[in-house]
Amino acid sequence: MKTDISLKKINKLAFPALVAGIAEPLLSITDTAIIGNIENNAIESLAAVGIVGAFISMLVWVFGQIRSAISSIVSQYLGANKLEEIKSLPSQAITIVVVLSLLVIAISYPFSETIFKFYNASGAILKYCVEYFNIRILGFPFTLFTFAIFGVFRGLQNTYYPMLIAITGAVLNIFLDYLFVYGFADIIPAMYIKGAAYASVIAQITMAGLSAILLLKKTAIPLKIVLPIHPEIKRLLGMVFNLFIRTLALNLALYFGTAYATSYGKEYIAAYIIGLNLWLLGAFMIDGYASVGNILSGKLLGQKDYKTLIELNKKLLKYAFVLGSVFIVLGTVFYKPIGTLFTKETAVLEQFYLAFWVILAMQPLCAMTFIFDGVFKGLGEMKYLRNVLIFATLIGFVPTLLFFDALDFKLYAIWIAFTVWMFFRGIFLFFKFKRKFSLLAQKQ
Repeated sequence: MKTDISLKKINKLAFPALVAGIAEPLLSITDTAIIGNIENNAIESLAAVGIVGAFISMLVWVFGQIRSAISSIVSQYLGANKLEEIKSLPSQAITIVVVLSLLVIAISYPFSETIFKFYNASGAILKYCVEYFNIRILGFPFTLFTFAIFGVFRGLQNTYYPMLIAITGAVLNIFLDYLFVYGFADIIPAMYIKGAAYASVIAQITMAGLSAILLLKKTAIPLKIVLPIHPEIKRLLGMVFNLFIRTLALNLALYFGTAYATSYGKEYIAAYIIGLNLWLLGAFMIDGYASVGNILSGKLLGQKDYKTLIELNKKLLKYAFVLGSVFIVLGTVFYKPIGTLFTKETAVLEQFYLAFWVILAMQPLCAMTFIFDGVFKGLGEMKYLRNVLIFATLIGFVPTLLFFDALDFKLYAIWIAFTVWMFFRGIFLFFKFKRKFSLLAQKQ
């Protein structure tokens, strides 16, 4: 049966995926907004939350690639009508990623101060980084568990349940943030930055629990580990490894951006963190449509329907460009209020407003690049994605940052480098897709 790629079908998958996709960045954004408005040490606390958020986002992206790998394999088997053959795969994959997350905690927790010194944090900022991280990292295994189950649901063409889970986690996190950061009467003391961390961890645990319940109740996929090891584990781990290397390159760019912004001064790093959180929010919102590329391209590949695959990609690119343009309009209209939502510090806002227009201008380019990312993940082209991102980082981002930093462009240097980085990522994926699948479609 021909796969439906109508606008109605795409939006039915994309909107819930969009909501689910912003769950993790929303935790950081909520912490950033609330912490940025506390009365004492607001700039230092805001900078610390941003630095730790960047590091934890790096960990989530590196190890959370299990979601894309599981989604790709499940959707391909679904398209080939062989879903029964991989029922034991998800539980084995989830076990592997959770064990890895516990190893990450064991390694990073004792050396948290050293880690954030590497980000150029010092003094009060370093102190707050350590306090926030040592609590927030405890939610890491639960986040990866949730991401892995999201991958199963995506492979099954279901983005509705991940949306419900994400909404629950986000609402709970906002409520607990206010409760723990500011305190409640004489019952709950104000915990400030520690309170924000506790709120995030509780939200992550809740999301993991809901994920497990819905998977067991609404699908035929078990969580019980069944031996022997599934044959597809080798391919899945190969995908995860390539995405792992790719994400290290991605986070090398994020590290340079954060480290350079920190070196400019606390006003700059605070302004950069606000901009980065907004940029990441846009990225995860586009992920709704990128997820459709991931979900449907895997299924179409399993069906060997290359003509529909090309048509799907064209539609998704068009929608992404429109959505990116909408971000520009909204960002322009609410340019000033967006900044004051995060902080009232004049020095921070001054630097944020100077560079925010660059973040807005790059949104359509980012949106289209993220679509190609999603499609290529669904196709299982993880090795090519890895190579493209390494090239874009080492040949595009780093030289551009060094060049404009030498001209003393400061935050402009960072965001111009990100723009060049996104261009390199998108253009290579465009030509690869066109060359490979145009030929396959002609042979049908």
